[in-house]
Amino acid sequence: MGYYYGYHRTSTKKQHLDRGIDEIEQFCRNRGIHLEKIFTDQQSGMNFDRPRYIVLRNDILRPGDTLIVTEVDRLGRNKKETLNELQYYADRGIRVMILEIPTTLQDLTGLQDNMAAMVLDTINHMLIEIYATIAQAEFEKREKRQREGIQKKKDRGEWADYGRPKAMDFEKFKEEYKRVQEKEIQPFALMRELGLSQSTFYRYKKQYEAEIEEGI
Repeated sequence: MGYYYGYHRTSTKKQHLDRGIDEIEQFCRNRGIHLEKIFTDQQSGMNFDRPRYIVLRNDILRPGDTLIVTEVDRLGRNKKETLNELQYYADRGIRVMILEIPTTLQDLTGLQDNMAAMVLDTINHMLIEIYATIAQAEFEKREKRQREGIQKKKDRGEWADYGRPKAMDFEKFKEEYKRVQEKEIQPFALMRELGLSQSTFYRYKKQYEAEIEEGI
């Protein structure tokens, strides 16, 4: 009898891992499953180059073991790569249980009817492919919205330094820069105090001086 391991992922560190971890642990408690450990990453799901996942996949899981994930997209958001990963586990006799797809939770080895087992296995593959397709489509849609949002900010002049948000409001900078004009502080010292990069500081400075010349 193999061991049970969980895996959960969020895209960013701002997202909490707790919900997925709790869901896996609750499932195991309800089933009387002894869960060895849950591995977690906080990284994009568009590829599988994630430190804890790599350890779990390459160093921990062995034939006869079971991997539990809450949803297909917690494993990955790239359809082709996700399906390849699932095939990798299938080829090595490692079972994958996906909590959002109840049919994957049924142990096919317990079915006496080989035809029934084949039908259920086929259903699992179809459902997984559908969920993987949805996961990738949602990711691509979100990426498209983000790109459009960034472009709109750039068009409005609200996006600076090659994609980074403005470090501070320009009106605030003008107030602070008056201290340089009044000899209270050196430019480099103010730049460090405000946490601005050199390029941003001097761009604001140039914009400020242009306004002064135009009498704004």
